[in-house]
Amino acid sequence: MPHRIVHMLRARGAGRRPVMLAIAGDSAAGKTTLTRGLVQCLGADRMTAVCVDDYHRYDRAERRGKPFTALHPDCNHINVMEQHLQLLSMGEPILKPVYDHTTGELVRPELVEPRDFVIVEGLLPLHTRLARACFDITVYLDPPERLRHSWKVRRDCEKRGYTPAQVEAELARREPESAAYIRPQRRWADIVVRFAPVTERHDPPGTPLSAELLLRPTIDHPELGAVIGEADPAAGGETAMHLRLHRDTDGRPVDSLHVHGYVSPEESQVVKKAIWERLAPWAGNGGLDPRALGRFGEDGASDPLAITQLLLLYHLLDAGRRQAA
Repeated sequence: MPHRIVHMLRARGAGRRPVMLAIAGDSAAGKTTLTRGLVQCLGADRMTAVCVDDYHRYDRAERRGKPFTALHPDCNHINVMEQHLQLLSMGEPILKPVYDHTTGELVRPELVEPRDFVIVEGLLPLHTRLARACFDITVYLDPPERLRHSWKVRRDCEKRGYTPAQVEAELARREPESAAYIRPQRRWADIVVRFAPVTERHDPPGTPLSAELLLRPTIDHPELGAVIGEADPAAGGETAMHLRLHRDTDGRPVDSLHVHGYVSPEESQVVKKAIWERLAPWAGNGGLDPRALGRFGEDGASDPLAITQLLLLYHLLDAGRRQAA
């Protein structure tokens, strides 16, 4: 089977291959924000970022006459994406297509050379078994749909020239394909991330969104018992993180890590420092730049976002360490 061959080739490949991380999710779910902080923290000399939405088969004008949207696999060169992911996972360069999201046009392709770490983000990176076989770590972003819709309206109106009515109409048109092709990728993620307000609280405007991370046992997660609160913060505690046993969508038990946006910066700093100390021995000669973590928009900052990015950095560096060993 092709996906098993990819696993075997990556395991037996001579020389150093990159660590591959997939970040999947619907449009405006926060994939680029999450990716940008990781790239800036590790440094562009060690990290390569690839957006698989560049593999659109049609430009925006051509799609107007099609019976499907950009979310449909038939609207994308999935087979080319699979080939390129295989090459990147073996340390080989690719000539990647480029889709200009501002103009909606397909423009000149670009040469992409994989560095020590490769982040692949987009709508469909986990759609096929062959694509999934190329990754060491897989993430799915799963914000509440109402929140994601508001993010998409704001982004597409501010940066892409749409009106709110146009964005809402496109969201409605995309919904069946989102349900059929985007959201099913959630089941293949090692980590499912949801940024959202805490439902049982009434925090003032401007309170950073909390994060809930489902940590599936498909990869080894860091031991954070020393900084995870035992009590439920909703009952009155103020610990930055706590862990619950949760039932996944398939009914299986899974750890659910809650990172709260309403706690003090000092409390969050304890957690960030604990994770950072685990990363330091693996940082390499170039080190890491923590100032890039937790940033969003023009000048927004979020400790739950920073802690989520730190956990992903842990997995990237841990995978690199194990591979080198």
